[in-house]
Amino acid sequence: MESIIQVQNVSKNEFISIIEKVIEEKLIQHLQPKQSENLTVKETAEVLKVSEQSIHNYIKRGIIPAQKAGRILLIKRSDLDKALTEVKTLKYKRS
Repeated sequence: MESIIQVQNVSKNEFISIIEKVIEEKLIQHLQPKQSENLTVKETAEVLKVSEQSIHNYIKRGIIPAQKAGRILLIKRSDLDKALTEVKTLKYKRS
């Protein structure tokens, strides 16, 4: 099945510009990490470039919030980003 689309009152350059904008927007949406994504301890360790034991220690100290799903600890990417932001701001705070 073949469809034919006719575009009137749009120059070739305008049409190309519109197509490029749409493609760029879709690529940006696709390449951005999903904020609701859940990470395992191993994946979180890879993202932060630390050991899995360090991640377990951060969870025990309450630095990184995690939820248990059976025997697996899951960390929301949004919670991880928030925890990292808090740690960065505390680094420069004077008491």
